[in-house]
Amino acid sequence: MPLDKFPDLLLLNGRVQTMDPAQPFAQAVAATGGKITYVGPADSAPCGPNTRVIDCAGRTVLPGFVESHLHLVLGGAELAHLQLGGVTGFAPVAARFHDYAVQHPDAPLLLAQGGDYDLFGGATRRQDLDAIIADRPVAIMAADHHTVWANTMALRQAGILHGAAMPHGHEVVLAADGTATGELREFEAFAPILALGGEAHLYLGISTGEDPSPWPTAEQFEQDIAKLRRGLGHCARHGITSAVNMDGNLYTLSLLEEAQSRDALTVRVKVPFHFKPHMKLADLDRATTMATRAQGDWVLSGFVKFFMDGVVDSRTAAMLRPYPDTDGHRADLLFSPDRFADIATEVDRRGLQIAVHAIGDAAVRCTLDGIATARRTNGPNDLRHRIEHIELIDRADIGRFADLGVTASVQPVHAPGALDFPLEPTMTVIGWDRAADAYLCRDLADAGARIAFASDWPVTDISVLRGIKAALTRPSYQGGTDQRLDLDATLYAYTAGGAYAAGMDHLTGTLKTGMAADIAVLSGDITTCPVNRIDELSVSLTIAGGQITHQGTDI
Repeated sequence: MPLDKFPDLLLLNGRVQTMDPAQPFAQAVAATGGKITYVGPADSAPCGPNTRVIDCAGRTVLPGFVESHLHLVLGGAELAHLQLGGVTGFAPVAARFHDYAVQHPDAPLLLAQGGDYDLFGGATRRQDLDAIIADRPVAIMAADHHTVWANTMALRQAGILHGAAMPHGHEVVLAADGTATGELREFEAFAPILALGGEAHLYLGISTGEDPSPWPTAEQFEQDIAKLRRGLGHCARHGITSAVNMDGNLYTLSLLEEAQSRDALTVRVKVPFHFKPHMKLADLDRATTMATRAQGDWVLSGFVKFFMDGVVDSRTAAMLRPYPDTDGHRADLLFSPDRFADIATEVDRRGLQIAVHAIGDAAVRCTLDGIATARRTNGPNDLRHRIEHIELIDRADIGRFADLGVTASVQPVHAPGALDFPLEPTMTVIGWDRAADAYLCRDLADAGARIAFASDWPVTDISVLRGIKAALTRPSYQGGTDQRLDLDATLYAYTAGGAYAAGMDHLTGTLKTGMAADIAVLSGDITTCPVNRIDELSVSLTIAGGQITHQGTDI
């Protein structure tokens, strides 16, 4: 073999799981110029004088993980906020806030992430937060990012202490005396609070779908690049080499393009145009512009994101039947069925992928109906439309995913009792009589649906290994069947399945000759690790496009 053809990098003695059915297992992987050039036995692997050889010593070697649903820039920004995940009770929360306040004496907003809906053993009020800190603006973002609780000073400074007119589905909750309780439901309601901290423009890609106006200054842009890079580094440490960003606008695209121009983009990122209910069909021109502008191997667009409903815990997920213990409350769809069908048909006609946040069974049905209308109108295609979350589904709709070619993009860590989210109050809010239809995965897969797994970071921990553990150990619910996939199917959903769902399977998601050298090496052999200890493994090595983006001390 000519010297210039020898690989740049050679991984030897690994337990390689390729996700390629033609060659499922191997011992070695070689890469040259960012592409895989060899997959096979260790004793036949090519090696030259300048090849960097890494002995994997029996570790699992996988395609780089595809994080199918996250919020990259927001996650990078939130790493600097106060973290309240797993913390409940007034005294522990107050202690965390007091320490954070001392560490950040000049912060215009003391913002915490990961708040529990039952943080203080009941509805959280502004007076509760006033009792912690009253003389500085304080706010807590719920773990699901659909509710914020704020103290009186924050509400006053944001101009919403006495309420504010809001778009449908967004609410500043008011007490009987006409003042805000402190609970702010959905993005438009808490955007004025986030603005106090100077980061509201980062949430536009998920809250309004618009771009910052005025456009951020050069200094602010650099600060945002730093937040993006922080998020990219966080991904790399967890073996992630590709990600589908689930909020987006031209500003998000600009940040990614700038990072790529500086050779700082270590994860392939697909970014959407976010279509909101107030928009018109003509606004899809921006989605087409983004799709045309970003179609490379590292920054790409070409899909439109929608919110069809809210979330279970705040009872804003749209249901076919009323929530238990309510006066017929089902929550409203954010798009009427007819309107969504019209929009979906136009998105599909433009050759763009549809991705819809749909948590309640009514939202899932409306989304499937709209995609079915698009298919009847435009004919079949390979756009790989997808539905995100699917926390409750009517049994009649399970088979429609395969029939319509719709991917089920689900988050194993979201299932109550699987990992960080407790069974209550979520299952009581859904109703235990519906538990058998909640957080389905195996039923969808058995019915032929394509499955992609993700975390929804920063809503939950980004760790793929913790996600794998959640998928393999999650409970069965009352009256329901086992919804766990096996290890091979779970790994596939985090690699090749995610690549397929993103339309990136020509590039990544499998380890075979000609594919991008996107690789994750674990600290041990995941196939022999007890499932309840998988989260004790770590990612020893992450390689994206042939470049090492993370290397642990154990390899």
